[in-house]
Amino acid sequence: MSKNPNILARYSRALHNETFAGMVLMVAAVIAIVWANSPFRETYEHLAHWEVGPEALGLHLGLAHWAADALLAVFFFTVGLELKQEFAIGSLRDRKLAMVPMVAAAFGMIGPILVYTSIQLFSAQPIYDGWAVPVATDIAFALGVLGLVGKGLPQALRTFLMTLAVVDDLLAIILIAVFFSENINLLWLAASLATIAIYGFVVQKRITKWWILWPLAILAWYFMFLSGIHATIAAVALGLTVPAIQKVKNRKITMPMTEFFTQKYHAFSAGFVVPAFAFFAAGVNVVDKGGLGELLADHVSVGIYLGLPLGKMLGITLSTWVMVKFFNGHLGRGVKMPDIAAMGLIAGVGFTVSLLIAQLSFPEGSSHGAHAAVSVILGSLLAIVLGGWAARVRAHHHMRLADKTNIRRSDGPSDERNRGR
Repeated sequence: MSKNPNILARYSRALHNETFAGMVLMVAAVIAIVWANSPFRETYEHLAHWEVGPEALGLHLGLAHWAADALLAVFFFTVGLELKQEFAIGSLRDRKLAMVPMVAAAFGMIGPILVYTSIQLFSAQPIYDGWAVPVATDIAFALGVLGLVGKGLPQALRTFLMTLAVVDDLLAIILIAVFFSENINLLWLAASLATIAIYGFVVQKRITKWWILWPLAILAWYFMFLSGIHATIAAVALGLTVPAIQKVKNRKITMPMTEFFTQKYHAFSAGFVVPAFAFFAAGVNVVDKGGLGELLADHVSVGIYLGLPLGKMLGITLSTWVMVKFFNGHLGRGVKMPDIAAMGLIAGVGFTVSLLIAQLSFPEGSSHGAHAAVSVILGSLLAIVLGGWAARVRAHHHMRLADKTNIRRSDGPSDERNRGR
């Protein structure tokens, strides 16, 4: 009995390591793919489509639907908190310093779209529905990969990637709200926005009691769900209302309120919510839809699994080069263009938001939809392997330069002493 809390506490602490959190997500996705293509795949389908919830409220949904619309809202709430903190007191506060990664984030989304659409143009039967799937960067996983293989790289490169990924999250959220909303009910949307405003007023007053905030948050989510806009957008908006400058006490430590909420929900989001969503989103039946060979050859799949690493790298690297060359942009101390190219590959790790967009882009049961979800994982794996290798090469380069500099510095005084003799 006494060991369980210790196990949970250790698991919670481990999730603060971005690499570990990414591996938990990966394991959940792999388990789902294996199960969904095993001889027991019918049991996975039954589980994913097992409907629970009150029918009277329009919430009698399958577990996979609950994971995408409700559970994932917790993750998007933490995204909103992160955006608020970065814009208010973090890396995006100084717009001049943030301008290069902000532009890189925008073109890092345009690059994958161009790769995807180019592949469709050369296909016999082009399918453009998946154009948005490869645009997103999974910030936690990307930072985890960089942290794992990038020892020796300039610290400014991590800041560049974090800034880029935060802006990428914001643009992906806007994309979901604009392109994946239909039959918008303005009355329910107004009700959701009003509830979000009340939530914001309450937290501005430093009221953090769960029994006040949770009912407001659930109402805002439900009204957004009824409005026709993807319900996770409400969660982002709720996170953005939390003040980053105002501070609260948490266990005798004073911290920004955004950080206080992030600490409260991070372990639940990274350790349960995102893996649960990945488990239901990635578990697609490829065996009965032509097998792995057809998946790899499907032009929708090719556009996604090449769009993530290749499109991201090209969009980020070329736009950064233009900003530095022609607009006096700054990369940060010690960062060179080859470092940006390596980081651009790592930014192709899509996962969470890309899996969500894959679900939204294709009708349920579509073979292209099934292929899109698996291709997100395949493209992310390519980004991890290629980006990890490139980052390691660049890290070794920086370490060799540092060693040469240290040798010159140590030789300098002795040379002068020899000349003095």
